Amino acid sequence: MTDNEQLYLSTGKNIKEAEQSQMFGKPCFKIKGKAFISFFENEMVFKLTGYVHKEALNLEGSKLFDPSRKNRPMKEWVQVSGKHSDKWEMFALEACKYVLEKNIDK
Repeated sequence: MTDNEQLYLSTGKNIKEAEQSQMFGKPCFKIKGKAFISFFENEMVFKLTGYVHKEALNLEGSKLFDPSRKNRPMKEWVQVSGKHSDKWEMFALEACKYVLEKNIDK
């Protein structure tokens, strides 16, 4: 297990009520049944919106998440390089908050 994977796991496990799961065959954490973070290509992936989405995407090495690798990225999901692992926890909390708020609106 890489250091990045260990950080991903500890970040997800430290979020109250988050559960480990799978999304598109990739490891993820869900909150209330909805995925909010994932791990892909030894990088962490976050479901984000608004300013935080833009901030994550503007980091060097970040990109929209394309789990199929067929140039069909998922617009809300940002894959953030391990160069910025110091920001992973903050982005994970923002992703969790976003998913919870989005569920309340429905």
